[in-house]
Amino acid sequence: MTPTIRSATADDESAVIDLWTRCGLVVSHNDPGSDFRFASTGPNSDVLVALVGDRVAGSVMVGHDGHRGWLYYVAVDPACRLQGLGRSLVAAAEQWLVARGIVKAQLMIRETNGAVASFYERLGYDPMPRINLQKWLKKP
Repeated sequence: MTPTIRSATADDESAVIDLWTRCGLVVSHNDPGSDFRFASTGPNSDVLVALVGDRVAGSVMVGHDGHRGWLYYVAVDPACRLQGLGRSLVAAAEQWLVARGIVKAQLMIRETNGAVASFYERLGYDPMPRINLQKWLKKP
């Protein structure tokens, strides 16, 4: 499968959010529409979509803080998995970061999605010895 990978447009929003939802990436405390619009219009972020034909079959939200890049919402339609689409999306996000001078890519995996860790490890991602802390400034 050779997908077309491009930046998402406003017209892709509903298909991308539907994909994120079907892939179990949407949580109650994040508004996926706001995430999509913020990333797709920001100067340091983008949402990339993989098209199979004219259908959104995958996506990755990518951004950076000037030092390190981040991948979010990496999603592949369940009917299109195990065909290299996820690998292509991650590579496209990495290329997006490199083009902006970012030399390190990071991502976080929720405990509920831990089975996907081996996918990222096969792509060269290593677990990081970090302690993540959080503070809700406004309760969801």
